[in-house]
Amino acid sequence: MKSSIPILCLPFFIAVQPATAEVIVPAFTAYLEPDANGAQVSEDRGITGWHDEKLRVSWFGELKKAGRLTASVKLKLPPGGSSKLQLSIDGEKHQAHATGDTASFGEYKIGKPGYVKFELSSSNDDGDAGQIQSLHLEGEATAGAHFNLLPRRNSASVHLAYPTPEDAKIAMFYNEATAIEDPVATYYMVCGFSRGYFGMQVNSPTERRIIFSVWDSGSGQDSKDRSTVAEEDHTRLLAKGEGVEASVFGNEGTGGHSHLVYPWKTGQAQRFVVAVKPEGTHTTYSGFWYHPDKRKWMLIASFIAPKDGKWLGGLYSFSENFNGNNGQLQRKALFGPQWVRMENGRWTELIKATFSHDGTGKSDRLDRFMGVEKDLFFLSQGGFVSGSTKFGTPFTRPATRREPSDIVLPGLETSR
Repeated sequence: MKSSIPILCLPFFIAVQPATAEVIVPAFTAYLEPDANGAQVSEDRGITGWHDEKLRVSWFGELKKAGRLTASVKLKLPPGGSSKLQLSIDGEKHQAHATGDTASFGEYKIGKPGYVKFELSSSNDDGDAGQIQSLHLEGEATAGAHFNLLPRRNSASVHLAYPTPEDAKIAMFYNEATAIEDPVATYYMVCGFSRGYFGMQVNSPTERRIIFSVWDSGSGQDSKDRSTVAEEDHTRLLAKGEGVEASVFGNEGTGGHSHLVYPWKTGQAQRFVVAVKPEGTHTTYSGFWYHPDKRKWMLIASFIAPKDGKWLGGLYSFSENFNGNNGQLQRKALFGPQWVRMENGRWTELIKATFSHDGTGKSDRLDRFMGVEKDLFFLSQGGFVSGSTKFGTPFTRPATRREPSDIVLPGLETSR
């Protein structure tokens, strides 16, 4: 016979700390500062040739939680070799003396969520710091952390599209751009259209350019090598301005390219006009830029595009970081005001635009934005700035109601 003694059931709780997987950030995603070319960065070998003590290796990641984390760096050293390294996280600095394949820096405290810089420096008297392979992070502060883990280190390309009626006979597209932040390898494309693009580029610390290009027809827009494009599809140069260099291009479609080397200035609005003349089955596209020193409009180039015969359409602007070795730097520019001139000479102001970005902005680099500032549209990317703008977000800027003034374009019977 079983006992009838009652059994008292009490709740029993076990506190389980959610496990956080180790975060491994490859060395090939890091940036070299202040000299982007101070060592070699490659997907297969990581970072090699690091001899300069002034050079720093920097990763950037978004931590979603405050708290503690432990950090280490995997590296390769020659037999019997060693490396003295320092890792700074959120302003907290720890040192390590590695004699094997790991430099362990211990525990750090992350004060608040947000983007954090992980900066590795060397104390090897300009000797080889070793082959840096990866950054390793563990702890509560790494839960949900976001890093770009791909070899592409460019910030996202960002775009704004200007809606216009499909049947509009647009003869001219006028736009301005003012660079706010413009590190090397920045291209601010100001007047984009369905057949080409027109804007300003930072090629090096000492060279800047005004660029106007028009694509070939048909398969030319999908080709990388112009030799594969039929001659009847080739865009042809008709004229170019003084000092302008013209050539052909490939690798992003093919077509006619032109550029003027000119030191356009940060903070100074640059003015652009694209004018078209459709004739039968082809269209002539001409790019004009207002020269700030000469205070007059100049022709950059005119191209005749076959298999076209259309007015301007597909109007847009974009900002591009075309070299990934400094993709950690912010790029920002103001765009506008935007105007179009119809076939009948009437000007219409464009005050609406929609934001988009390339594939890098989808999940790898989320620091990409569009908005309205100083009554103009702005685009910004890079800098590991918290927040983002949702793909497809529409914006409206205040209308200026001031038509472009003094539009006198050389070679065209066009003026206001």
